[in-house]
Amino acid sequence: MIRVALLVAAKDLRIEARSRVLLWQVVPFGVIALVLAGLALGPSRAGSSGAGPGLFYLVLVLVALLMITRSHGLERAAGTRSSVATLGLDPAGVFLGKSLALLVELASAALVLASGSVLLLHTSLAGTLRAAPSMTLALAGLAAAGTLYGALSAGEGAATLLPLVALPAMTPLLVAGERAYSAAVSGGALAPWWLILVCALVAYLGLGILLYGVLEDL
Repeated sequence: MIRVALLVAAKDLRIEARSRVLLWQVVPFGVIALVLAGLALGPSRAGSSGAGPGLFYLVLVLVALLMITRSHGLERAAGTRSSVATLGLDPAGVFLGKSLALLVELASAALVLASGSVLLLHTSLAGTLRAAPSMTLALAGLAAAGTLYGALSAGEGAATLLPLVALPAMTPLLVAGERAYSAAVSGGALAPWWLILVCALVAYLGLGILLYGVLEDL
């Protein structure tokens, strides 16, 4: 399973490195969305540290939806599913591999967005660094949930169906991630939000390992 996961992750990341969609389309979209969200709040509110965590996660979920749609779009290419079936790849390994690749891509985008939050929204740099571990947990949970629900909504109309099925599932991760980020900025306790992030990550990893193969066959 681990070997399959590493092969699938490497394949997805190589495709992304060659296409550079993340670099030239998704990340610029995220930066523009962050700037527009700050402008919508106005200079007085957007320039406060308190606005940064919420805007960061709001934009992050939009970026995540684009990446999830693209990740599963790769599997809809002609012959891809039949090739996977012919090779007999372990569905759990495929799930973990796609989740790992998505996590790497999300982490790259999150690094840019967090930098933008610090530079443009004046979020505390020390607080952002303190929140980095909780961000990593939230990103891992988003990657696992996105891979699972991306398979559920794969097919025609996936770009519009995915937000309907994925956003409710991502809500605990987004709320806990934002609260942990805000607590890190303000110097509050992170423990309650860490517990939610860990439980959500374990739940989505478990569901994905058990159900990904079934969802891919639907």
